[in-house]
Amino acid sequence: MDAQEAIQLSEATDWAIHHYSADYRFTAADIAILHKQWLGSIYGWAGEFRQVNISKGGFAFAMAAQVPRLMHDLEQKVLATYTPCNFNDHDKVIEALTVTHCELVLIHPFREGNGRVSRLLSTLMALQAGLPLLDFTGIRGKTRQDYFMAVQASVGNNYEPMKKIFRAVVRRSLKN
Repeated sequence: MDAQEAIQLSEATDWAIHHYSADYRFTAADIAILHKQWLGSIYGWAGEFRQVNISKGGFAFAMAAQVPRLMHDLEQKVLATYTPCNFNDHDKVIEALTVTHCELVLIHPFREGNGRVSRLLSTLMALQAGLPLLDFTGIRGKTRQDYFMAVQASVGNNYEPMKKIFRAVVRRSLKN
């Protein structure tokens, strides 16, 4: 299943790169479309907001009943502010990637694939900013634990740990 999901994610990424322009403002519906484009041939529920409460490693994500409202708020407050991600200031791009990524992961709108769809959105935003495809391969081992801690820190609007991670991702992406 992992291999099939990886193949489908690559295809969905290619589709999205050609579908969304550099000046496109993303919406909550677009995030659902990205999820469905990626997992639609594998799971019947792809692209639909989850109806069950979920947690990971003892960390509870948003209650399922709140997901539609939270996604609406994400669209109105975060996506409207940070997309299109065409800022000239590097720090503003890092902020846009960080805040959007954290807030989407905290909502965890889908039953599966939230981190990957969030990384896909981050990649599309990075392309809008003139950056290359983002290379998240460095997020493993201790860095993976730092990533999870950074997501948890963002619950209190402390985005600095995730900014550090995104700076490293962008640096690695530019190097490659």
